[in-house]
Amino acid sequence: MGSVAQSDWVPGSGWSTGEEDTINAVLRRAARQWGERPFMDICGDVYSFADVDQEACRLANGLRKLGVTKGQTVVTILDNNAEAIFIWLAINKLGAISVPVNTAYKGEFLRHQIADADPTIVLAESDYLERVAAIADKLPGITTLVHRSAAPELPPLGQQVLPWSAVRSDDTSDPDVTVKPSDPAVIIYTGGTTGPSKGCINSHNYACNLARQLIQAMRRTPESITWTPLPLFHFNALTATILPNLMLGARIALYPRFSVSNFWPEIKRTGANDCSLLASMLVLIANAPDTPEMKECHGQLKVVCGAPFPPEIMKVWKERFGVEHTRQGGFGLSECSIITSLPGDDPGKPNSSGKRNECFDVRIVDDDDVELPPGVPGEIIVRPLKPHVMFEGYWRRPEDTLRLMRNMWFHTGDIGMFDEDGYFYFVDRKKDYLRRRGENISSFEMETTFRSHPAIQDVAVHAVKSEVGEDEVKVTAVLHPGASLTEEELCRWSIDQVPYFAVPRFIEFRTEVPRSPVGRILKYELRDQGVTPATWDREKSQVTLVKR
Repeated sequence: MGSVAQSDWVPGSGWSTGEEDTINAVLRRAARQWGERPFMDICGDVYSFADVDQEACRLANGLRKLGVTKGQTVVTILDNNAEAIFIWLAINKLGAISVPVNTAYKGEFLRHQIADADPTIVLAESDYLERVAAIADKLPGITTLVHRSAAPELPPLGQQVLPWSAVRSDDTSDPDVTVKPSDPAVIIYTGGTTGPSKGCINSHNYACNLARQLIQAMRRTPESITWTPLPLFHFNALTATILPNLMLGARIALYPRFSVSNFWPEIKRTGANDCSLLASMLVLIANAPDTPEMKECHGQLKVVCGAPFPPEIMKVWKERFGVEHTRQGGFGLSECSIITSLPGDDPGKPNSSGKRNECFDVRIVDDDDVELPPGVPGEIIVRPLKPHVMFEGYWRRPEDTLRLMRNMWFHTGDIGMFDEDGYFYFVDRKKDYLRRRGENISSFEMETTFRSHPAIQDVAVHAVKSEVGEDEVKVTAVLHPGASLTEEELCRWSIDQVPYFAVPRFIEFRTEVPRSPVGRILKYELRDQGVTPATWDREKSQVTLVKR
């Protein structure tokens, strides 16, 4: 690789040992240092630092009685609630590996991730456990299913079905399992861009390093009260809210699910001065009408962070709501956390995702891995400058891991560029995945699902731009000769087949989809064509969606 011209890069900074830590050590220190001080507020239920540690110990000892040991995967399918946080920490206390699964998954989406993670135990909300039961015959490794709330109505199963109380032990002692910073803590599944979604193995130190980065980037302090509705099955809420505030002795307020109407009442109730949101949420709140709670909370929020956070929306938050600092999130991905970010005192540039940081060497290269100059877009490649700040590889997929480590650099498959001042800009995705309302959607798994419809001969699932700055899902399909199917019928069919956030907004039937000479669908052409006069729009139909 050639030398880096950007002014923020310090030549020779190179490899360093860095600060290494574990999630378990962070929690123990917090409980010891801050004890009965309030830490977590969930819709008015308040837990101290000591409460959180004690509940995690109870569940860890209960899991150990069920046979969970160090290095074993444990799948959870849970809503935003206190138990979801306790069980995550409990799994880590045993040195086991947490696998949080998206609560909207069902069918093949759900089966693939559970089967790939290969756990023996699944803990879920009762209604989600019904979805697991529907595919239980395809999950022979599962021995135990645990429901958090009322017992679900399940058919006879080969697995034992237990209530949450069976896992919550009376033993509050710390299991005291030896866990190293390099040990796996969590597996986060990717969007599945060119095949089935893959599990990124993220270590304890990866999570702790990311939390330290975000403390600086988000201007977090011990006085912060951080409110978020982001789901706990995403790494964001765990490492951008819970773990940083455990490190600082700061407070968190967790909300079950985002709601525009409940946003300002919650900010007022909790006294939040800091919040972490997604791009679409930022836009929706910025455009919502005035409310009495909004006016009462003017100036209360000191820091608001989200990505992307367009300059015009930042301006609304500052001028209309009195927010002191609006922060554009850094650029990162499941494999290598935050590779560009802004220090707390840097306002950044419009639409930039910050600069390089001390944790990663980041370059922009052409298709031959030749480094490109500032202002020229190319593929983003990364390597770590500290131990265990990147993923440890894809779960049970060494070939996939090595394939992306060409020339010993991790090739992200994303396109970006640096300007002359060292600020980074995301340009586009090389991969064929979609992102809608903060959710990654596997085009491969979507296409597999839609091809199962008896009327569909060929299909491409791809992104088109939405009004709120992210992607909308479009299905471009070819019907079998003589098949009778309307776009609305296909959309209604998909509601029972895919997660609610993946139900397509747009559908278009064609006689063929564009392909390359070797048969690959040319999705960039479909993306560029976007919404055509022949495209059906769900939002102009009678179809309504329910989040479930």
